[in-house]
Amino acid sequence: MADASDKRSDRSSGRRSRREGSRPGKPKETGNRKATANRPTPGTMPSRKQGWPRWGIWLVLGLVASFLFFPNLFPADDLDEVSYDRFLGQVTAHEVSDVLVDNLTGRIEFTDVDGVLHVTAGPLELSIDDRRLLADSGAAVLFETPKPGFLQSWLPLLLPVGLIILFFWWMSRRAQGQMGGMMSIGRSPAKTYSSERPGTTFDDVAGYEGVKMEIREVVDFLKDTEKFSEIGARVPKGVLLVGPPGTGKTLIARAVAGEAGVPFLSVTGSDFMEMFVGVGASRVRDLFETARKMGRAIIFIDEVDSVGRKRGAGMGGGHDEREQTLNQMLSEMDGFESSEGIVMIAATNRPDILDPALLRPGRFDRQVVVPLPELEDRRKILDVHVKGKKINEDVDLSLIARGTPGMSGADLANLVNEAALIAVRAGDDSIAADHFEQARDRTLMGQKRESLALSADEKEAIAYHEAGHALCASVLPTADPLHKVTIIPSGMALGMTMQLPEEERHLYRQDFIEDSLVVSLGGRIAEELVFGVASTGASNDLLGATEMARKMVREWGMSKSVGPMAWGSRGQVFLGDDLLSSREYSDYTAQLIDEEVQRILMDQESRCRALLTEYRSALNLIAEALLEQETISGEEVGRLIGIAADPDTASTD
Repeated sequence: MADASDKRSDRSSGRRSRREGSRPGKPKETGNRKATANRPTPGTMPSRKQGWPRWGIWLVLGLVASFLFFPNLFPADDLDEVSYDRFLGQVTAHEVSDVLVDNLTGRIEFTDVDGVLHVTAGPLELSIDDRRLLADSGAAVLFETPKPGFLQSWLPLLLPVGLIILFFWWMSRRAQGQMGGMMSIGRSPAKTYSSERPGTTFDDVAGYEGVKMEIREVVDFLKDTEKFSEIGARVPKGVLLVGPPGTGKTLIARAVAGEAGVPFLSVTGSDFMEMFVGVGASRVRDLFETARKMGRAIIFIDEVDSVGRKRGAGMGGGHDEREQTLNQMLSEMDGFESSEGIVMIAATNRPDILDPALLRPGRFDRQVVVPLPELEDRRKILDVHVKGKKINEDVDLSLIARGTPGMSGADLANLVNEAALIAVRAGDDSIAADHFEQARDRTLMGQKRESLALSADEKEAIAYHEAGHALCASVLPTADPLHKVTIIPSGMALGMTMQLPEEERHLYRQDFIEDSLVVSLGGRIAEELVFGVASTGASNDLLGATEMARKMVREWGMSKSVGPMAWGSRGQVFLGDDLLSSREYSDYTAQLIDEEVQRILMDQESRCRALLTEYRSALNLIAEALLEQETISGEEVGRLIGIAADPDTASTD
């Protein structure tokens, strides 16, 4: 049974990463406004432009070519076709005045005594008797061998060659739309956003005033390059935006281009990678050449870590296609001067794996951190995303902002959209506060699994488990306040206890961390006290508690036995560094760390057991309320604890 206390520390510390989707900012209207006048009205079918289909044009051209090049395929209608025997009979009867014999096809055209033209198909070579018969008939006989023209001679040879050329041309045209053309595979796939179109500005970026102030120098440089040149100042060639996914790094880069009024070349780091050798370096050269032709421009590379990773790392050797691409990028960045008016902006959420040569002064001179939004920033981001939506009067965006610590701009946009979808499914005319509450639960916990069939014993175990978490969170002085607790299965969790911090936390005291460990262990200890045996429902609780205790010893120096020593967390392991690195401490220190982690967990488990034993009656009341209502608020939990402490107040309440 996972609960919100497992994720509380990540949310409150602002370290939770979300997928990068829509970024904070108002949507922009694109396209030609005048074109909307020609759009069909709703309910009518758009009129299609009538004309010749493409295949019809090719059919007509083929028929004309066949008529010109193969006239024999279209026989004349004014010729009377007769049999060869009848022709011989007319010759014998001296009823034929002249005869024309085609030596190539055996076609015979003859005119009778009445002047009527006839045609017959004879043998390719007339027999001796037939020749003698024609000679004795007295008719004028002419044997003709037609000479083929130029086209008729060369067309059988040129036609297959032409078909092959046409086939490859057609394949190239089809590939042009899918992969940029077979002959232009080395071109840069960057998307160009011209300054002539209305672009994104800093007004579209909600919050992040410090980030916008720091990056405004780039805008001033692109607007007035001469001002910096006169005083001798050198504006950074490159700006690296660092931050978790979904914080709006790409949006900020586009806002810089929109404020400066210069072309914006956008490309993703993975676009440089291809199966062909040398394609990545060629695309880098083409990208910078395109930017130089524009005069002043911004080159934006999203997810630069996919192409800018440390060289020489990994098991495949150091000379690969990715490193060639990186080397070309480094060379190009050194090749243009600051006076050219070209600024590079890159975005990544993994600055630790970038090559040091990419981060030195003269390339990416400045690193701008785009963190997860603070309380005030989240409030402004929500204001942007609720525009154009029907919001109920009971919605307090400040309260929603306080209840969403650790959410990125993309997460908040998804939260607002999810609340709107819930309102539509409920048949309401506007988005209410309850819709936002449900949307937050779905975002943090997942979709409710109300159809999941649980036995009575399982529901009771879940109720006491979550009651243990809720009781510890409500009683401990330094723990985050309890928001609500539920035993409705959601996502992969069978129950959830949600805590919301009263304010943004940037530093965590040892007493707060120890109380958090007690809250995490509260569910497991509650099951042991009530049922006398533990269950598998506390697996996620134990994982989170163990990880936090290990950080206390290894990173935060909160162990007297180990002392003020720290060894960085391995976190996301980069294969190239991991293969070449060794453990920074001895086997004895490793054993000591394990012992200290165990000691911390055992001490907090003892505290948790003593706390739940003291408030056993309150634990029972909370579990009974959960079994009856399935979801109760933090205020209700506090009221039940008060009733258990002073039963006489139950009647007054």
